[in-house]
Amino acid sequence: MEGRKAPVIVIGGGASGILAAITVKSRGIPVVICERMSRLGRKILASGNGRCNLSNDKLDSSHYNSASKRLVDSVFNKFGKNDIIRFFESHGLKIYSEEGRVFPVTNQSSTVLKILEMEFARLSIPVEYDFQVSKVTEIKAGFVVLSASGRKVAGGAVILACGGRSYPALGSDGNAYDIAKAFGHTIIGPVPSAVPLVVKDELCHDLQGQKIGVRIKSLICGKVASESSGDLLFTKYGLSGTAILDISREISVAINRDKLRDAAVSIDMTPFMSEAELVSELSKRLRAGVPAEDLIAGILPNKFGPAMKELLRVKDAKLIAKTLKDKRFKVLGTRGWNEADFTAGGVNSSEVDADHLASLIVRGLYFAGEILDVDGKRGGYNLAWAWASGHVAGIGAATCVK
Repeated sequence: MEGRKAPVIVIGGGASGILAAITVKSRGIPVVICERMSRLGRKILASGNGRCNLSNDKLDSSHYNSASKRLVDSVFNKFGKNDIIRFFESHGLKIYSEEGRVFPVTNQSSTVLKILEMEFARLSIPVEYDFQVSKVTEIKAGFVVLSASGRKVAGGAVILACGGRSYPALGSDGNAYDIAKAFGHTIIGPVPSAVPLVVKDELCHDLQGQKIGVRIKSLICGKVASESSGDLLFTKYGLSGTAILDISREISVAINRDKLRDAAVSIDMTPFMSEAELVSELSKRLRAGVPAEDLIAGILPNKFGPAMKELLRVKDAKLIAKTLKDKRFKVLGTRGWNEADFTAGGVNSSEVDADHLASLIVRGLYFAGEILDVDGKRGGYNLAWAWASGHVAGIGAATCVK
């Protein structure tokens, strides 16, 4: 079977792959995308809870894992926050900012994908759908990409934009790590990030479905690893909510990659009151003879009184306040890839040229998006990295085959 040929092959039709293909074709270089799913951009549709958090007004490398700083700085210097906004506005997408997060005015991810699909149609970029890559072989003239069903695509340069391992049902199954390893690249162990935590605690069981605003710290071997504020959601398996997702990366790396078992979270359940204020209020209620189950009524939701009855029965204002301000939960693990927003880990950034995202091992091989050991905080940072890295890798690949 002869198969399709194109100077540049993009493997993966997510955000980074789409931008890479548009960038290549916009420079007059034919390109083809090999996409595992039956449609492009499935994860774009799911991003930002369906609103598509495109980027962030505070886009810089301080919001990404420290190992990626060199790469992130270089890429954003070439295609940063203003470039991302200009790209989408120039293609007709109207956007706005909400607390620094950038969204389409429609608040619908489908609008963003539609704009990208329109550009694909305008540029006549071909897509090989349902193309499960089984092997990428280096040949004298470039590369041959084979699918599990026997299809073949040949080209002079390849951009690996297959994503990480989060949400495998949407197309990211981690297959690209094997491709990168076959070419000699090192993979920093991928672990789920922005993921709920597994905790066995009676309080979680009693408060299932209850959400409160908290301040939270992750503790690794007793030391504070990260801090955040936001919502805490009690679940049947443990803890979730935005506050948990924001501090989960460090815990996931410690437990899933480093195999440490001393991980915990410290939760301030009353961030709107100081400990002294809480002691004063509780002392006043105790002097007034308020029943134990009602001691924290009006401070925390009604479910908390019965759920924390053993603590409240001690009638010690200082102990109760201290516990509410520093409630500790031992973390046993994280939930799986189907519940993780992002992947922490991937192709070692030291093996990639920061200027063009080209492999330093194999000429003509480029990387974009989540396949690299680059992960950002929630808030549009990961999608911004996908757009920017796709653009930069696209320029590199287009230049390589000219």
